[in-house]
Amino acid sequence: MIERYSLPEMAAVWSEAHRLAVWQEIEALVVEAWAAEGVAPASAAAAVRAAPEVDAEAWKAREAESGHDLAAFVDVLAASVGPGGEWVHYGLTSSDVLDTALGVVLADAGDLLLGKLEALFEVLRRRALEHRGTPMIGRTHGMWAEPTTFGLMLAGWAFEVHRQHRRLGEAVAGVAVGKVSG
Repeated sequence: MIERYSLPEMAAVWSEAHRLAVWQEIEALVVEAWAAEGVAPASAAAAVRAAPEVDAEAWKAREAESGHDLAAFVDVLAASVGPGGEWVHYGLTSSDVLDTALGVVLADAGDLLLGKLEALFEVLRRRALEHRGTPMIGRTHGMWAEPTTFGLMLAGWAFEVHRQHRRLGEAVAGVAVGKVSG
């Protein structure tokens, strides 16, 4: 992302640090699920959950050796877990983690946008009410038309923002899925 054109919150969602954190969360959740099913020991799930954040520099160094981003991540995470680390990535494919993580990141970005749309709707709604009696020239095809109010124009924008919020919410729900089937 180009920093000067990015909201800091959105840049954080798409950052390398967030991606690594999401990968680690997915790996921890899967080991916890294996433990809940009695496949992995509970101690392994606890060890993976308690592992420190994967060091980005160690991950990059391992990736340079392995030539595979997620395999390098798994190696570094498993090593940091110690006993129980053998359960990291158990039964998973790279796509299980990468596709699920992309869904999480897209949902995070969508949630940020939904919040911004809610704020915009509220400003437009408030200003539409404030200017419900403020006259203005209506326009059609770039030409003057019947008089209208500035509030009515703002209300139209507010309801369009509301419709787009609903559509984006549906899209976020659609991408916020994962697969961990191996």
